[in-house]
Amino acid sequence: MNGVMTFDDTISAVATAIGEGGIGIVRLSGNRAIDIADQIFRGSTGKKKIADIPSFQAAYGSIADPDSGEAIDEAIVIVMRAPRSYTREDVVEVQCHGGPVPLQRILDITLRLGARLAEPGEYTKRAFLNGRLDLAQAEAVIDVIRSKTDASLKAAVSNLSGRLSDKIRSLRQEILTMIAHLEAAIDFPEDDIEEITAGNVSGSITIVRVELDRLLASAQTGRILREGLATVIIGRPNVGKSSLLNALLREKRAIVTDIPGTTRDIIEEYVNIRGIPLKIVDTAGIRETADIVEKIGVDKAREFVAKADLVLLILDSSAPLTPEDRTVLSLLPGREAIILVNKSDLPPVLDMDEVKSFVGDRPVLKISVLTGAGVDELEQTIADRVYSGQVTSGEAAFVNNVRHMNQIRQAGRHLGDALATIDAGMPLDCIAVDLKAAWEKLGEITGDTVGEDIIDQIFSQFCLGK
Repeated sequence: MNGVMTFDDTISAVATAIGEGGIGIVRLSGNRAIDIADQIFRGSTGKKKIADIPSFQAAYGSIADPDSGEAIDEAIVIVMRAPRSYTREDVVEVQCHGGPVPLQRILDITLRLGARLAEPGEYTKRAFLNGRLDLAQAEAVIDVIRSKTDASLKAAVSNLSGRLSDKIRSLRQEILTMIAHLEAAIDFPEDDIEEITAGNVSGSITIVRVELDRLLASAQTGRILREGLATVIIGRPNVGKSSLLNALLREKRAIVTDIPGTTRDIIEEYVNIRGIPLKIVDTAGIRETADIVEKIGVDKAREFVAKADLVLLILDSSAPLTPEDRTVLSLLPGREAIILVNKSDLPPVLDMDEVKSFVGDRPVLKISVLTGAGVDELEQTIADRVYSGQVTSGEAAFVNNVRHMNQIRQAGRHLGDALATIDAGMPLDCIAVDLKAAWEKLGEITGDTVGEDIIDQIFSQFCLGK
């Protein structure tokens, strides 16, 4: 989007989280933001008007109901005039005490004076429509808000700064250059020029496809950094599952006893492992049981294994494999897993050859959740498997969004179709059709060629006030 659009209405919303806090913010944006704020703000000297406050300077005073004159709260007001604001419109932020009552009272008054309650994500949507952010950067805003580790934050900030957008625009420009060469050859045909042009374009298409494949290779890591690695801890009862969760959390979150079946329900926590957010689940011990509640927990454990990105399967080094262990090991086929041989501080009894016959080439680590031995190695193994030799977040453009991944994949298919068209010796205009389709798909990532329905769907996922 280029330039600043003019919206007929002014929007208002509480921009801070629901609940009690030291500070709460009501944000106004639009052509009447300053006028509405002027009607409710009373400067500490009694003379200060919002219209007189320079941009990006704070003024102290109070907020009052303009009809009754009743003071509602002390406040600091900040004015950000268009186009140097988040939305590129006039923006006023009222910072008061962060209680739900004063915030709601102030919001209600702004609505009574002519503002409209902002829709979820509408401030960022206006920033996009007014050209301050492209669509990929706008989507990165919500990733910054939802970041759970430094690594996920770094990846989100990288995309917010435009690193992914710059890469996509560069690839679109390369495709556009190919299209221009094809159209020039179509408009000015000469002997053998079609064959030469098709050959040159074929090499350029291959180069762009390699770059798209590199972006797709980052998608799994990017998704994990954005959403968390769905990890499930499984094993027979009393093998150390809850103790492992506590060791990874560095706190006693799960109850640990010598009584089998202590964990009957599912315990779910986020764990920060070397900057990677693990959405980790401690399940009930898998065994045959007559206890109805425990049986439900066991069934849930099996369901989580089927959905998990990573399975941490625990065995007891100090005991031989039991039928229950073999039942747990039978769940491994088709699953990404790390095998943990716990209680390595005790004399070894477990037959490792039999274990390896079940686990194949999956990593097997000896640990002791009692002493902490092997936990650091486990964390490094998880990090290595997530990054899979790729650069870490912040060092390159990361695809961490399913929508972006789908558009890149579809663009790659269109480029593949273009190569097939060249190999079949078809006319140049047929090649151009495939290239234009790839160019448009990549444009949907940055918002250059996206429809209004997609835009509405994306911003509906944002929180109110952002």
